[in-house]
Amino acid sequence: MLGGGQLGRMFTEAAQRLGYRVVVLEPSEPCPAGLLADEHLVADYDHTEALNRLGEMCEAASYEFEAVPAQAVEYLRDRITVRPDAQPLSVAQSRLAEKHFAAEHTPATPPVPYQPIEEAAQIPAALEQVGSPCILKTDRLGYDGKGQAVVESPADAEAAFSRFGNVSCVLERRLDLQQEVSVIVARDCEHSVAYPVAENEHRNGILHCSRAPANISGVVQEQVQDSARKIADALDYHGVLAVEYFITSAGVFFNEMAPRPHNSGHYTLDACVASQFEQQARILCGLPLGAPTQHTPAVMINLLGDLWNSREPDWALLQGDPSVRLHLYGKKEARPGRKMGHLCVLDPDPDVAYARACSLYEELSA
Repeated sequence: MLGGGQLGRMFTEAAQRLGYRVVVLEPSEPCPAGLLADEHLVADYDHTEALNRLGEMCEAASYEFEAVPAQAVEYLRDRITVRPDAQPLSVAQSRLAEKHFAAEHTPATPPVPYQPIEEAAQIPAALEQVGSPCILKTDRLGYDGKGQAVVESPADAEAAFSRFGNVSCVLERRLDLQQEVSVIVARDCEHSVAYPVAENEHRNGILHCSRAPANISGVVQEQVQDSARKIADALDYHGVLAVEYFITSAGVFFNEMAPRPHNSGHYTLDACVASQFEQQARILCGLPLGAPTQHTPAVMINLLGDLWNSREPDWALLQGDPSVRLHLYGKKEARPGRKMGHLCVLDPDPDVAYARACSLYEELSA
């Protein structure tokens, strides 16, 4: 596994449960995945000697997030099986590239109206064409609300563009959203399966809560699942793919995709027959896909470092509730905005699960 964060950790648990040994390549030590892996190679992702060592030790490899250099995946691909390949990684590393891709392959769920920005002189015309208010986003390396700014005038956009270092950006219309949803698709060489759609709530640009199944019509569910599957097919994708959508009164719009398991799919660990991480391991090792069937409605809430304040939260509140599953990632340092773990509440009534999750989180935050 290229990457040693919490996604790599949950993959490691799933792969070991299936009987496999796992090697993690990650420059940071200690790291969540490295604490559980059979071996941790401490090196940069593009370190040739480390990649050669990984290729000697392993029969197959994957990656846990988009910051892994596509060139490293290409180098490793010439030595062992790598799933997903470097191409979807390259697409997902650029907001512009993924929007172009979605516009071409899923016109029924087009990207949000946008314009590319390469230099400040393009901003006034782009803002006029897209409409105000907008969001200026860096083309690369933006996640969890980073590299984004709401703008309403050319002056706002120019200031944000300068603040971002005058790098390539996307100016995107800010929609009046009814809901934000995401779809997790698992695809191997022959088949694909889609998990129940999750409905997401964000705070300060970071995912706070995911409810599954989403409170959407059957028509919309089929529309976004079909769209996500078409994207996976067009990429000839082998792995777990997450695709996010905006639901508005004007229709459904593509937001972005991630070529890996996704935060909004963590509910699958506790509420589905086979989790998104088990699917990742199965696809990587050439096993048949697991069933994505959800057996119980679930609500997942992220636990950020903000909860720690001067001390670790009292987990007894969660551990004493039989409807709650607590997942902590083994990170030593809690920082504001850092994902330290998550909780998942299960209940046959999705509204009860949501109310209980919100109540527990408020108690934990007090």
